[in-house]
Amino acid sequence: MTLSAVSNHPASAADAASASGAEFHALVSACGVYELSSRARISLTGGDRVRWLNGMVTNNIRDLAVGRGVYAFLLNPQGHILGDMYAYHRGESLVIDTDQSQAQKILAAFDHYIIMDDVEAANISEHLAAIGIAGPKSPDVLHGAGMELPPLDPLQFADLTWQGTNLTIVRGDYPSVESYEVWLAPEKTAVLMNALIPAAALVGAPALELLRIACGIPRYGQDIRERDLPQETEQQRALHFSKGCYIGQEIVERIRSRGGVHRAFAGFEVDGPLPAAGTKIQADGRDVGEITSAASLPCAGGDRSVALGYIRREFAAPGRAVQAGNIKLTVAALPFAGCFGA
Repeated sequence: MTLSAVSNHPASAADAASASGAEFHALVSACGVYELSSRARISLTGGDRVRWLNGMVTNNIRDLAVGRGVYAFLLNPQGHILGDMYAYHRGESLVIDTDQSQAQKILAAFDHYIIMDDVEAANISEHLAAIGIAGPKSPDVLHGAGMELPPLDPLQFADLTWQGTNLTIVRGDYPSVESYEVWLAPEKTAVLMNALIPAAALVGAPALELLRIACGIPRYGQDIRERDLPQETEQQRALHFSKGCYIGQEIVERIRSRGGVHRAFAGFEVDGPLPAAGTKIQADGRDVGEITSAASLPCAGGDRSVALGYIRREFAAPGRAVQAGNIKLTVAALPFAGCFGA
């Protein structure tokens, strides 16, 4: 099946919802493949690149092994989040993977802080495209397409040759779902997609958004904003407390040493219509949080209305009943249970 053969849009909102539901089921119980054109990749080269990036972001770049990656935040001096990214150690370079919407801001911040350092930052997105593949059958689909997939830990990668094409395969870090990215030259993406699609569903952005919310992964610009502090996001995987100094580190350490923050990122089961982003959460007659994302998840036991957002820590225990206007909410652990598998 060619890419053009599956590019028609559903005829109605109901058709679109049905298609997204089928694609979501493929991602959590079989295999889905999708383009990652919304992602940008930035290359860092030069002899000071490791030391310099270690002093820029919240995770440990200094001790990052070749062939491995980490998730990290870029902060301002006040400890607020300017962006999020994955950083991968390729040996001769570091590669930053982030959302296209953040690329220019991150590059501008990098350029601002490269002073006397031997570091060069370049957006290489035009030269390095990516295809995503997710679901429990992903390894079988990759093997079936003739790819020799080595065992990989989350955020570990390997360079391969496939049908004469050099590519890099990266193990993803979705909770509850096995996933991979394949990095390759843009002109080779259609060939790879066509090799994978016979055994995998072609997945669009709406289904990927359902998967993101089901996994409880916050999106920068929607669930993570510049006003938020790192510990409020509950993304402990982005933080390293013994790596040395970096921009905003004093605030992060102060929060850790004084016992945390007042708000926490959390999931919510929704009893009623989906609340809009920005809707305030109430408990005991006062505002205690806000909704940042919401979705109706087509789980095996039936559709489930869920939301993501922030809530004061004293109300954040799973099972706690709160509300958003007239809508009843129940705090839920992330990822949302019961939406993964057959």
